[in-house]
Amino acid sequence: MPLSDLDDLIAEVDRRCDTAHRPDGNEQPDWLALLSAAAGVAAELQTLADDLVEDYVEHCRMHGASWTEIGAALGVTRQAVQQRFHAPHKRYGPETMTDGLRRAMVHVKEAAVHHRNNYIGTEHLLRGLTAEDNSATALLRAAGVPPEAVHRSVGTRLSMGASRAAERIAWTPYSRKAIALAEERSAQRCSARIDCEDLLVGLAQIGRGVAAAVLADAGFDVAALDAPAADARAAARE
Repeated sequence: MPLSDLDDLIAEVDRRCDTAHRPDGNEQPDWLALLSAAAGVAAELQTLADDLVEDYVEHCRMHGASWTEIGAALGVTRQAVQQRFHAPHKRYGPETMTDGLRRAMVHVKEAAVHHRNNYIGTEHLLRGLTAEDNSATALLRAAGVPPEAVHRSVGTRLSMGASRAAERIAWTPYSRKAIALAEERSAQRCSARIDCEDLLVGLAQIGRGVAAAVLADAGFDVAALDAPAADARAAARE
């Protein structure tokens, strides 16, 4: 996939900036407004770049690379790379999940292993969440979204890799953010364990990644959830 060049990015800035072209017939656009929009696009690109590097640092650490080796690969010192990446990611064991989410996680790993992917992405999480009936599929139905359609759609986004790693598979930054959001949501529900619906909402709230795109295309809107949807989710947990 070719990366965006500067012309593409300039066109994106122009598209996003509603006030760039003044309605009063002034030939000069609002350059300050365009600058602000350009800064926003640049910030998004920097976040994506940071997440990309962080993902591969995590893989290197999981497979035995030292901080010195990682620093050399990045062209920085061991101290610099440790300072930036040393904070460990929170681990979510089975005890932090409901029975439904634990079953879904089995399908998540199966999807990654079957496609020989050396990572757990948001697409794998959504595939696992929609593999069987649970509170996530109940939430989708309550929102008017057929979970079977979501399951098929995300399945078409899974690509075949070349990895044989099956025991330890690192989660991508977006996947880690999704489960962190899910944990926050479960706490808001005064639940000690994360459920399938919590992770589904987390995937949608990120707004990036394959899962968020599939859910948006299917018409799943977290902000539009109402009381009947909440009742349906409660019934699914009983």
